Amino acid sequence: MDSEDFYAISAEWLQRLQVASSTGDSTSFVSQFLSDGWLRDLLCFSWNFRTLSGLEQIHGFLSEVVDGKPRLEHSGLRDFKLDDHTANAPSPFKLPGPQGMEGVQGAFTFTITKPAAFGRGFFRLTQDADGEWKALTLFTNMQDLVGNEESSANQHGLYEGRKMTWEEDIEAKFRAIEADPTVLIVGGGQAGLMSAARLSRLGIRALVIEKNASVGDSWRQRYPNLTLHTPAYQSSMLYSPYPTTFPKYIPKGKLANFLDSYAVNQELCIWLSSSVASTPVYNPSSARWTVEVQRGDQKIFLNPKHLVLAIGSGSPRFPTWNGMNEFQGALYHSDFHRDAEQFRGKRVVVVGAGNASADICQDFVAHGAAEVTMIQRSATCVTSSAAAEKTHFRSPFPDGTPIEELDFRNNSMPLSLLLQLQISGGAQHMKMLDKELHDGLREAGFNLTWELSPGSGEVGLEGFLFKRLSSGSMLDIGCGKLIVEGRVKIKQGQLISHFERDGIAFKDGSKLSADVIVIATGNEPIIKTAKALLGNDIIARLLSPEVLGLDSEGELNQVYRPSGHPGLWFASGPFAISRFFSKHLALQILARELDIA
Repeated sequence: MDSEDFYAISAEWLQRLQVASSTGDSTSFVSQFLSDGWLRDLLCFSWNFRTLSGLEQIHGFLSEVVDGKPRLEHSGLRDFKLDDHTANAPSPFKLPGPQGMEGVQGAFTFTITKPAAFGRGFFRLTQDADGEWKALTLFTNMQDLVGNEESSANQHGLYEGRKMTWEEDIEAKFRAIEADPTVLIVGGGQAGLMSAARLSRLGIRALVIEKNASVGDSWRQRYPNLTLHTPAYQSSMLYSPYPTTFPKYIPKGKLANFLDSYAVNQELCIWLSSSVASTPVYNPSSARWTVEVQRGDQKIFLNPKHLVLAIGSGSPRFPTWNGMNEFQGALYHSDFHRDAEQFRGKRVVVVGAGNASADICQDFVAHGAAEVTMIQRSATCVTSSAAAEKTHFRSPFPDGTPIEELDFRNNSMPLSLLLQLQISGGAQHMKMLDKELHDGLREAGFNLTWELSPGSGEVGLEGFLFKRLSSGSMLDIGCGKLIVEGRVKIKQGQLISHFERDGIAFKDGSKLSADVIVIATGNEPIIKTAKALLGNDIIARLLSPEVLGLDSEGELNQVYRPSGHPGLWFASGPFAISRFFSKHLALQILARELDIA
């Protein structure tokens, strides 16, 4: 088939979908799907994120009564038009796995009747048993509310009638935000900054409070050899790609400096050295929070309508074993690793076998530690950066295509289907690419897995990312080679007995001598930090005991979507998640401000 065929197939199917939607015929609408098709909807049919699998679930969702009408009729999606002038114009696709499902994919635009909004969709079509083209997946995504579209215009510059300088204009803007913030964002990392930037483009007053003295310190203060493990273009910030002179994998100090400049360039109102001083209180009558903020040596009370927790990873998870107080060497969590050089010639033990452990082991080897041993307490999912480049990080688009097009296509895939594809062959393909590395790791005594639990199916990198927030996985950027070469030794340590003055003892009777022990066991769940901040009563009202991870439909738990408590939101996740879903957070807050949600 050529491009004209792809267009014709897409246009014919889309016309049938348009007729069904415009007439509110949910039966006809659902008939445009394969029997095992998927619908992923972000804010078009409800003010939430939903993923439905199979005709019965999709039909049930679209038939639910909303304000006296079936959901499909109530939402009133209209004006379907192929989006054939972008990188997501109709094209062929092939999914991973032994079945190698193939078909036609593409984007389209539409309008929504209630609320009045613009939307954009993405479809993947394959032929059913009768040769008819049907949807394997359909993605519907709200883009903007009519009359309140996201501004892309430069608000400053030379134009007739200018009464204030840029500096005066910004100062006035900040004064207005500080006097009455509509949204208070707790946390000035990448999620908080991108959420604030997105809200600003929609005209919503957002104030960010950051506990550190400078924007970027949450990265700047981490271990010295840390770099991003994903390429720069995939880890870019909203509205602001990194300079082309940046390396592919950005060092943490360079990233921290960029975040600092980002806050300035996006004109974000931020209070530094500021934190929540006492438990926030929500008043349902006024629909406002009372938040006491400690700003330097001042205590200030704010009354925002919305509280967004962009608090990043939780506090260090530090397991305890008997005898830890008796250990005579250096003992600390990986979050506090700063200077490997001071331990040159020393024996080092790192407890844990994930990304932080791998980075820190590399740091000790590079700085001449006498011996470095990684204690692996459970099997790890290892993917090399080279394999990830081939399967995950290589953009399907030409250079210069906006990252938003890649975000849109990537998020059009239901996450539950993505994990199914991994089980049916995607993870196996990844393993083949890394066969030499994996064989070497096994020979060195390193245990590997691609399953979240025994017998649950090999979900690989995606499963560990979305289900476990990458815990239990390693995106290898060099430590694997050190393990294979024996420069980082492996000790299976799921049965640690206790610590001694000069090392660690195991329940099998073996011992491991050490001058330095680093605990690289990750961080506590975000919900634990939220509970300490908000208290038990507010946490009890949340829809889920988790933040991030996946819900029963395969959608991200509570981030950038309703939490269950009015006016409370969570913003968290890797760069790509924050970049894409910050728009959905902003749209939901805007809709509430317009009283249409």
